[in-house]
Amino acid sequence: MSRKTKEAVQGAIYILPSFVLILIFCIIPIFMSGYFSFTEYNIMNSPKFVGLDNYIKMFKDSYVTDAAKNTLLYVVMTVPAQTILALAFAAFLAAKIQNKKGEFLRSVMFIPVIASAVTAGTVWRIILNTDGGFLNNILNFFHISSVNWLGSTKTSLLSICIVAVWKNVGYFLVIYYAGIMGIQKDLYEAARVDGLGYIGSYFRVVLPLSGPLISTLAILNFTSCWNAYLVPSTFLAKTEKFTLAVGLNTIKAANFIRPNETMAGVVLLSFPVLIVFFFLQKGFIEGIANSGIKG
Repeated sequence: MSRKTKEAVQGAIYILPSFVLILIFCIIPIFMSGYFSFTEYNIMNSPKFVGLDNYIKMFKDSYVTDAAKNTLLYVVMTVPAQTILALAFAAFLAAKIQNKKGEFLRSVMFIPVIASAVTAGTVWRIILNTDGGFLNNILNFFHISSVNWLGSTKTSLLSICIVAVWKNVGYFLVIYYAGIMGIQKDLYEAARVDGLGYIGSYFRVVLPLSGPLISTLAILNFTSCWNAYLVPSTFLAKTEKFTLAVGLNTIKAANFIRPNETMAGVVLLSFPVLIVFFFLQKGFIEGIANSGIKG
């Protein structure tokens, strides 16, 4: 056996346990969900092929369409905010505070990421509570009426977007900061020689070289927001403002013995993520390599 063949066999043995787990718990369930979404099936009878009937039922269900609209709004509001803030903070820390203070600030901004959803929910419920909440107390001090931040259909979605940005922006900041620190110093010096200042260097040097990393951020950000469950389920009480992940979980709980519509919903929930990854996968892989993301 040649050395190259031996190394290939060793590599296959190393990845085999992880591959088996991914196959059993990820790949096979995905294909099973796709299959059952085209069938009429319950635990008492064999699957019967019904074509697109389950998908038509999902699109006709106002509960699901409202959840889809809420999810789209959630993504539109949260993804740009998280990405822009992460890019801005990372660029500022990389350019201005490369010392102990910068390390401290990065650590502080990463604390919400490692905080549990229960902890975040407790803190933000204290802040956003209608009666005696910190934010409403400030409004009352200026003689402004209290706002039902979490109970009103007008403000509940905006509130969870703010919480999601607060909780996740530190994660994307760390990734982008790692990518910026990998840019060669010679390029900054060349930009300064050409008369570019801090802002000019950022738009002429940092952003063009960070394209793959921004693609990585966009995919991770979109996937996180589109499949968001913990933050919306922690705060949302009104079914009118449920996101798709929360709504589908509610449908599954209410229709456990008839999972067909739920399977169709899961396929629809996964489809946009696959589309985004398909168009940005090259940049995603390059961004992972450049930023040193592990796991």
